[in-house]
Amino acid sequence: MSATPLQALPIDQLRQRSSTKWRKYPADILPLFVAETDFPLAPAISQRLARAVALGDTGYTPPEPGVRDAYAAFAQRRFGWRVDPARVRTTCDVMMGVVEILRSVIAPGDRVIVTPPVYPPFYDCVAEAGGVVERVPLSATADGWQLDLAGIEAAFAAGARALLLCNPHNPTGTVHTAAALAALAEIAGRHDARVISDEIHAPMTHAGAQFTPFLAASETAAQVGFAVTSASKAFNLAGLKCALMITASAETARVVDALDDEVEWRTGLFGAMAAVAAFDAASDPWLNSLLAALDANRRLLAELLAEHVPGARYRMPDAGYLAWVDLSALGWGDNPAGKILREASVALNFGPHFGAPGKGHVRINFGCSPELLREAVQRIGALIPA
Repeated sequence: MSATPLQALPIDQLRQRSSTKWRKYPADILPLFVAETDFPLAPAISQRLARAVALGDTGYTPPEPGVRDAYAAFAQRRFGWRVDPARVRTTCDVMMGVVEILRSVIAPGDRVIVTPPVYPPFYDCVAEAGGVVERVPLSATADGWQLDLAGIEAAFAAGARALLLCNPHNPTGTVHTAAALAALAEIAGRHDARVISDEIHAPMTHAGAQFTPFLAASETAAQVGFAVTSASKAFNLAGLKCALMITASAETARVVDALDDEVEWRTGLFGAMAAVAAFDAASDPWLNSLLAALDANRRLLAELLAEHVPGARYRMPDAGYLAWVDLSALGWGDNPAGKILREASVALNFGPHFGAPGKGHVRINFGCSPELLREAVQRIGALIPA
């Protein structure tokens, strides 16, 4: 799709924000860590929220705020995926949805597979749900990061009861292939296990990659899987609190339908309003422009690292605005982001937080202006002796 890249807001305006990205560190630190972006909101979202504030429309979330139908239409347009709105429930955020579903499909002490390097809260969510983390790392291949299907099969055979899937994967930006997802579903089906797929980064799949919703990968996937997603990453709505739990079979739908009403009550009213506006076709041009900006930045980052940080290893992500960069060759230890924060005043995510395969790595958020990205990489490069 061809679109004019979205322009990030000026940094003096961004520093007026009160969110974590702009308040965790002092003003001399360039923040390229937490998954917030620096772009203006989609106009349809701004207009909807402004109208609500003008009306004092700040009460409880209604039973049917329109999110189900809006997402079903969005999934059909963007992914070619038919979602039954009756098999969608909302909650506060993706990780809360993951925990509630996990609690329903495992018993206390059951092992749950995660695939490091992976989003750090995955580890905490398994424990919160009463499970025990079973690590089956992604395989690094010449073609990119891939699920270790043989390792996953062995873990299920040894008693693991569920797998938390990151699709697309955070932090590598990998979009798992339809064939890999179908194979994963068959493995889970053979062992009567369940797969919970976090698909929050899916709307930001870049040209050249094809996102496959796990539930659409095969009939078996529809039987063994749950999807949890949100507009929050693509549209920068994390503070508004609305996520979707989606099923594609009668059995899995019964699991989600049986969750306490309180799980759905946790949905934020502003989150629901913003999600409806985000998923509406009126926001598609904004999303296309965001993708154009992120595509340019993922390519710019490759150029900047090659120029200023020789030795850095980086594979452009298939989705999203998060870059997984291996700085092991620089000799900056297991957690190079610590040195970069102290000596270059650039805040990146600490690689080891994503699991053992994250040693020597950093995660860089390039959902910002090209100018900010350039300055950050130049600061990092200045730490390398001439």
